[in-house]
Order: sequence, then structure tokens, then C-alpha cells
Amino acid sequence: MLTVTEDRFALAEVFTIARGSRTHADVLRVVVARDGITGQGECVPYARYGETLETVRVQIEGLDAQVTQAALQDALPAGAARNAVDCALWDWEAKHARVRVWDLLGVPEPAPVVTAFTLSLDSPEKMEAAARKHAHRPLLKIKLGTPDDMPRLEAVRRGAPKTRIIIDANEGWSAEVYAELAPHLLRLGVAMVEQPLPAGADDMLAEIARPLPVCADESCHDRASLPGLRGKYDMVNIKLDKTGGLTEALALRDAARAEGYAVMVGCMVGSSLAMAPAMLVAQGAEIVDLDGPLLLAEDRDPPLHYDTHGVHPPLPALWG
Repeated sequence: MLTVTEDRFALAEVFTIARGSRTHADVLRVVVARDGITGQGECVPYARYGETLETVRVQIEGLDAQVTQAALQDALPAGAARNAVDCALWDWEAKHARVRVWDLLGVPEPAPVVTAFTLSLDSPEKMEAAARKHAHRPLLKIKLGTPDDMPRLEAVRRGAPKTRIIIDANEGWSAEVYAELAPHLLRLGVAMVEQPLPAGADDMLAEIARPLPVCADESCHDRASLPGLRGKYDMVNIKLDKTGGLTEALALRDAARAEGYAVMVGCMVGSSLAMAPAMLVAQGAEIVDLDGPLLLAEDRDPPLHYDTHGVHPPLPALWG
């Protein structure tokens, strides 16, 4: 049996990117129940990719209730719907076999990984205050993507002078703006810039200098995306809601590395249940951005554990 429920989690603070703001995380939870055993997964439908809670629910509810992992990869395209079901099936398989998911995959138990903490887009004064509040964190991710980004970036660097910084422009710059900003990003010690140009309009990245690593987010969904990235990007951001689950995420990670890309593992704003499977993909990644639960005012029980060592693998009661 496959069941789908909608859950809403309040955010600790309003979260803003170049495309808009939100106060809650709206997610879908999928439960697979077979032979008296249940497995669960979560997805975050994303409007940027034409997804809504309702359209994703319809996709999931249209599946055969006894769908297998292998059949699922062809039954649904890469995206949020397949992600939730794929992860729920992995959870069910692990519980059915009475082992952890990493045992099924034949890989070592995942270790804690240091994650970025995201500062949402705001006025320079508020972003500086937020940076100062979180300056103890080893990695901050800054949401930018407007014509007035330099004062914001300067403010964040003042607030967190020693912290490693990465930037997510969320497709908000033009090639001219990026070329103008790049020397200043280097001056301020930015380690990477994520998706500076719109997906589908990013060919100029192959023509202009890339003085710091450029990461593909909206331009990279699954392995089929890789040919279109050549010469334009240095890194790929793997998110399970884009790949359509853990199965494709692991395959994308291996294929990207084989083609010479560095790996970032990211997330949408969801609960610990959404982050848990990504812990397996995050092992060995150059950048990890699994801070969704840190942005919430409430979470699953039991949640993922975060401490000075980073985010820890999930307990079996949560996932896997």
C-alpha cells in the first residue's frame, strides 16, 4: 500500500531567495506498507520545476501500490514524486531485511558531515546581523541574485570575517553582472558560486573566465543533465528532489565524479526525513548543504542530530 500525506512545518524565520519568501515548508510524506512493515520518504514539490503538492500527489497516487524500485525509475520522471517513493522503498527494504540502508548498498556507515548554514536574502544590515549570529559556523551559504548584491556580500563578510562563504545566486545574474562581480567575490574569499545564470541561458559560462568554481543547480537534475554542463560548470549540486530519489542521486554522483566534476549535496527546505537519505550521497562531497531542519521551528521525531561535528546519520526510527 502507498499512502501520501501533506505536512506543514513552520520555519524559524522567514526564508527569502531571489524568487520569493516563505514562512512554512510544505512537504509530502509517502508511506509504503507491505508485509506488516512500513517505510517512509519525503519530498518537497518545487514550483520552479512546475511542481505543486497536488500534481506530485497525483503522480504518486497513480503508481501501482506494489511498484518495485526498478520499475519506479521508469514509471516516474526525475522529480519530487519519484524521490519520496524511492526513499520510502529504500527505508522499507532496510527494515524488511533488518539492516541499515548502507548495508544494502554495500557501503560503509556514513559519518557526520559538516553542512552549510543558509542566510536568506535580506537587507545588508539584517544579513550582517545574521552572519554575526552564525559566525561560529564553519560554512555559510548566502542567498543573493539581485542587482544590489555587493553591499549584502560585504555586510556578511563583516559579520563573519573568518567563516568560509559560498554564494547561491538562484539564476539571478546576467553574464555581465557575474563577470563584474567575480573579482570582488575572490577578494571577499568566496569559495564557490552556485547557478549564477539562468538554466538554459548559461552558455556564456563557457566563454567567460571562471576565477572561482561555478556549481550547477537548476542546470543539473540527473545523469541526463551532464552533457549540457561541459565547459560551463566545475561542480554539480545533487538534490534528491531533482534526481528523483536516492537511487539516481548515487548514480549521478558517481557519473559526475567520473567526468571530473566536484560534488555538492544540497536540499530543498524540508524536514529531517528529507535530509536523511542524502547523508549517503554526502559522504566525500566537497560541499554539503543539508541544513533544512536547522531552518525549521519544528521537525520530525526523531530528528537528525546536528552538533559541532555536523549532521549525523539518521536513527532507524527516522529512516533507513
